[in-house]
Amino acid sequence: MNDSIPVTRAVDHGTAKLMPDVDRERAWLLTVDGAPQSYVDLDEPTHLEFEYARRLGHVLDTVAEDGRPLDVLHLGGGAFTLPRYLAATRPGSRQDVVEADRGLLDLVARHLPVPAGTGITLHAADARAWLETAPTASADVLVADVFGGSRVPAHLTTLSYAREAGRVLRADGVYLANLADAAPFAFLRSQLATFAEVFEHLAVIAEPAVLRGRRFGNAVLVAAHHPLDVPPLARRTASDAFPARVEHGPPLREFIGDARPVTEEAAVPSPVPPSGAFGIG
Repeated sequence: MNDSIPVTRAVDHGTAKLMPDVDRERAWLLTVDGAPQSYVDLDEPTHLEFEYARRLGHVLDTVAEDGRPLDVLHLGGGAFTLPRYLAATRPGSRQDVVEADRGLLDLVARHLPVPAGTGITLHAADARAWLETAPTASADVLVADVFGGSRVPAHLTTLSYAREAGRVLRADGVYLANLADAAPFAFLRSQLATFAEVFEHLAVIAEPAVLRGRRFGNAVLVAAHHPLDVPPLARRTASDAFPARVEHGPPLREFIGDARPVTEEAAVPSPVPPSGAFGIG
């Protein structure tokens, strides 16, 4: 049992809480203004608790041969769950983590520090501003998991932003984003239309009930300039403790329908989730 003491701090963009998991030693849940942001087990960094994090992990496991180090840019820090996961599963990876909330970054770094020598570098900066100054073709993977509270900020949804992501990724690179929406999926469809302007190949991973419009939930967007190796990813997501489906090809194009890419002028944050929509997966 984890008998650590909860920590509550005012950070730049709200009130952050670190709450110990009573069932796992040295495992913590991070929330900001009550919205779950991250779950991390310091003793078992390969344990991914949230459903969307598990799906991001499945993609990260299949983007390259097992154990190969990757250069990864993480937009959004949280409790550094995926950087810790990659440091354990792909030792030698070089990872930059960009978090706009300096107070949150300091809180997590102090109470849940990243071990030395993991190749993880933390940066206090706006995600888009950092991306716009990042070197061209410098990343194998770009992971966008940026939420202002429980909403994706508008400036990280536009065609200009997608083009910057495409510029920073290498030719064989992969873009991943954690998004959230519900039927009729105006936000998710617009994001797919936006990234389809930049990347030739797209996929979405989500729980079937979410894709059928039965409830609000997370959807992982996968985008690349090269064909995605969907079968192994689909097998992993289908056999997960929280099964999900991979949509791609003609069904995904049909899902996008007449949605248009998002301009700077038309950009809006992701929708406000209903009460209780996000819990531990």
